[in-house]
Amino acid sequence: MKTASCQCGALTAKTRVDPAGIVACHCSGCQRRTGSVFGVGAYYLEADVEITGEATAFSRPTAIGNQFHEHFCPKCGTTLYWWSDKNPGLIGIAVGAFADPAFPKPQRSVWEQSCHDWVDMSVAQEHFDQGRP
Repeated sequence: MKTASCQCGALTAKTRVDPAGIVACHCSGCQRRTGSVFGVGAYYLEADVEITGEATAFSRPTAIGNQFHEHFCPKCGTTLYWWSDKNPGLIGIAVGAFADPAFPKPQRSVWEQSCHDWVDMSVAQEHFDQGRP
């Protein structure tokens, strides 16, 4: 069992399976969501994830007109998981919330057109100027 949690531990996401994909995203929405220069999410089928604890939701439009639904802990503010209307049935979990330095590296790097010049994403196998088609 792998468990991701917010800073205070009140909100958790548990899974027994490996992620379907791991993505580093450099879009301005993920930069603002994380407070960092990119976000890294591990994506799972919703049926493979067990969420416990209270979450507050925030939804925002994406560049291609879908909605991106972020869920964060109302106590400590950590964004733990999200999903997009573009990929129904998938849930993204913040890789850092697993606090596992052995967690696999991102396979894809998206929205590289807004990637900071000093970020090196050579670990990713696939690269996209915008979102993956």
